[in-house]
Amino acid sequence: MEIEKNKVMLTGDRPTGALHLGHYVGSLLSRVEMQSKFDSYIMVADAQALTDNFSTPEKVRANVYEVVKDYIAVGIDPKKATIFVQSQVQELAELTFYYLNLVTISRLERNPTVKSELQQKEFGQSIPAGFLCYPVSQAADITAFKAEIIPVGEDQLPLIETCNEIVRKFNRIYRAEILLEAKASLSREARLIGIDGKQKASKSLGNAIMLCDEEDVVKEKVFSMFTDPNHIHVNDPGNVEVNVVFTYLDAFHDDRDEIDTLKQKYRKGGLGDKVIKSLLNDTLQKILFPIRERRKSITKNQIDEILIAGTEKSRAVAAVTLSQVKGVMGLSYW
Repeated sequence: MEIEKNKVMLTGDRPTGALHLGHYVGSLLSRVEMQSKFDSYIMVADAQALTDNFSTPEKVRANVYEVVKDYIAVGIDPKKATIFVQSQVQELAELTFYYLNLVTISRLERNPTVKSELQQKEFGQSIPAGFLCYPVSQAADITAFKAEIIPVGEDQLPLIETCNEIVRKFNRIYRAEILLEAKASLSREARLIGIDGKQKASKSLGNAIMLCDEEDVVKEKVFSMFTDPNHIHVNDPGNVEVNVVFTYLDAFHDDRDEIDTLKQKYRKGGLGDKVIKSLLNDTLQKILFPIRERRKSITKNQIDEILIAGTEKSRAVAAVTLSQVKGVMGLSYW
């Protein structure tokens, strides 16, 4: 792997719950790879989580620790990647305040990612301003560290576009090339569907297998997965495409030939859902067992040490960018 430590990678998660298999295959595995290739920053976005959880800050605070446990358990190394808490880097809030002048409300409302999230949250006419301005906050996060590599799913691409629009407008107005445009690094896997087969896997929808789920819980969730409703009897031909079990086997089972053979048999008839669910359960248990064990060994004191060190480093880096921004804006008075 070519090392590009001169380039910065920024990513993160909102701490609204522990992480799940969708996060694991969609982003966490790639972060483990990238931490040795780039100067990596991983943000626990607690301030952004409060935009739709403001009345339950204790939930957000508790899940900061759960998310960091998941990071360490899957192999993210705090000696290679800087893990920090968003709300404790005050420079990000100040940058957000300045950037708000560089984007219109109508532009934010047209952002496809924001529109989709607003529909899912069902805010109606009571949209929190902080939630609507999420892309601006993300632009502050990215530019504060002059991050050029941003791992995202396709549904997040409009947020990167908004960030780069802000960067270009700032650099043009203040005739300075201080801020850098970011490049999206698309996740290797499409977003993992939920075990109900209806929507993407989500901790808030309760249709995901969590990294911290115990063995019996994982098995229960696997055996409750949505399959082809028309595949009533073992000998009935089955539809692989609508069977969530096969979606998960594609994502997590190493033996592609075995899965292809099972798919052919399922399509023809003669393969029961119990067989493929048992295979998936065995596959996931092998992946999740070491993660669960490492997770249990991580103490709150260890997490505090990681976050304090990471946040101090992050503040120092963000402070340099903020000073440069204020300088070209004419806000450095003494």
